[in-house]
Amino acid sequence: MQPSPFIGELVGTMVLILLGNGVVANVVLKRTKGESGGWIVITAGWAFAVMFGVFTANAFGSAAAHLNPAVTVGFAVLQNDYSLIASYIPAQLIGAFLGAVLVWLQYLPHWKATEDGSSKLACFSTGPAIKNTGANFLSEFIATVMLIVGIVAIGYAGTSDPDKGGIPSGVAPYLVGMLVWSIGLSLGGTTGYAINPVRDLGPRIAHAILPIPNKGDSDWGYGWIPVVAPIAGAIIGGLILRGFSF
Repeated sequence: MQPSPFIGELVGTMVLILLGNGVVANVVLKRTKGESGGWIVITAGWAFAVMFGVFTANAFGSAAAHLNPAVTVGFAVLQNDYSLIASYIPAQLIGAFLGAVLVWLQYLPHWKATEDGSSKLACFSTGPAIKNTGANFLSEFIATVMLIVGIVAIGYAGTSDPDKGGIPSGVAPYLVGMLVWSIGLSLGGTTGYAINPVRDLGPRIAHAILPIPNKGDSDWGYGWIPVVAPIAGAIIGGLILRGFSF
């Protein structure tokens, strides 16, 4: 099998979810070494997950390394080029599902040791701290606009001469990881900062399918928000950047 953008997006997103949801499982499941590690551990783990997901996607053939339909849609709007959507988003969704299955396997004995069903669901998908449809949608929307603007700003800095303040080649994945870390620390406390439709949808499907003991409901009533709000935020982010001729 040859590296390709499809394979790169699939494998990179799988790594993103394995490491990202993996840190959540390490913190919230019972009798793990990281139990009760807290929000700082989770946000740092997700930042590293993004960074290594991007590097992995690059290695397996995706130079763009979106790993996120919101990023794919945001750049499509910005560049007025929608050609990548049909191939990237299915790859991202498959990768997210497979990453969630790997998290389930990694923590196999701990699902039974954990009684709380909501803690188990948190290892797969996001949920609001205070359930309020409008406010939850707005939180995901704002955080995703920040994600799109931040990624484009990092890329813009990368086009500049490093001797004149631009970032050197190869540094961007580290900075994107820091951007996601910042979003998690500053904006993530309301909804768990999905900011990525497949990051939530793929693992939520896995949660619904996998034989997790006493797992409870997959909360599909909330599940549309972390899918629709990031796409809406990406569209608006892309339009704002187009308005400034990025």
